[in-house]
Amino acid sequence: MNGFDWNAAGDALPLLLEGFRVTLLATVLGTLVAAVLGLAVAVAGRAPSRFVTVPVRAVTEFVRSTPLLVQLVGAAALFTSVEPLTIGIVVLGIHYAAYTSEVYRAGIDSVPKGQWEACRALSLGPRRTWQAVILPQAVRNVLPALGNYAISMFKETPFLAVITVQEMVFEARKYGADHFAYTEAFTLAGLVFLVASYPTSLLMRKLEKRLGH
Repeated sequence: MNGFDWNAAGDALPLLLEGFRVTLLATVLGTLVAAVLGLAVAVAGRAPSRFVTVPVRAVTEFVRSTPLLVQLVGAAALFTSVEPLTIGIVVLGIHYAAYTSEVYRAGIDSVPKGQWEACRALSLGPRRTWQAVILPQAVRNVLPALGNYAISMFKETPFLAVITVQEMVFEARKYGADHFAYTEAFTLAGLVFLVASYPTSLLMRKLEKRLGH
């Protein structure tokens, strides 16, 4: 059995770092989509009309009940003219929005009823109530959970390889196939994931403690 080839590892590292750039881009933009869309879904879920809440809940349950991999392949098959990276970012964002919407919902529900009553007493309109009073408190309460979902998304970006997005694991597999060095390529990819995600996890824990969670 051959040992770990450090020369192959050094040769693969630049390609993996280029793939990591794509991985990071997909994670950041996917997280932004999930954060914004999830908030919109949470607010829409509290609409007084069932014509709004029922379709929103149905779509959310559908997304949560189907695997991310299936969603990626299905979207790529439907939108063949769209860049794979764009599809990957949007699908990641929508997939995680279904989960972050529940986090936002819990954050909104955690706002004391007295805050709502005070807004009504001050004759604040719905928009002002949400923007100035409810959402600042709700978002603050759920920041650690949102951060944890961002980390989870980062670790699921390898699924993008199935729709030919050249992220880090795609590059590792390609290098391993071209140079018969799968061990070196995938070991390095795993280390990069660890180095990037572990400090972020520690920061999320500190944030949780600071916010009193």
